[in-house]
Amino acid sequence: MAAPRPAEDPEPADRFPAGPLYVPVRPGRLGHAARLFRTPLGDRTAVGFTSAYALTSTLGTGQPWIRLAEPALRAITAPLGATVVTVDPQLLAPAPDSGGRRGAPSQRTSAPAPRVAATR
Repeated sequence: MAAPRPAEDPEPADRFPAGPLYVPVRPGRLGHAARLFRTPLGDRTAVGFTSAYALTSTLGTGQPWIRLAEPALRAITAPLGATVVTVDPQLLAPAPDSGGRRGAPSQRTSAPAPRVAATR
C-alpha cells in the first residue's frame, strides 16, 4: 500500500498549478486591476501564467503583471463575472507589429455613421 502524500504536495491530477501565477494587470486610478479576457465561446476569464516568460511571450514585454495565487485571482475576479481561470493561454490573434500602424488602409474597417432621426 502506498504511503499517503502530504496535503501541500501537488498531484499531477490537480486542476491548478502549485505556486503563484503571473497575472496581467492594467493600471487604474487606485492601483492595478487584473485584466479579463474572453474564451472562444465569449465567456469572461481571468488569466494567469506559470512564468514571466510565458506571459511576455503571449502578451508582450510591455504588459505589466503581478504575482497572485490562483485562489486570490479567482476571489478578485469572480465578482466581475469571471468564473473561469485560464492558465497559460495561447492567443490566436497575431501580435501587433511595433511600427505603430494597425494595418493597411484596405484592412481597416469603420463603423457606419449613426443615423439621427430628424425632429420638428
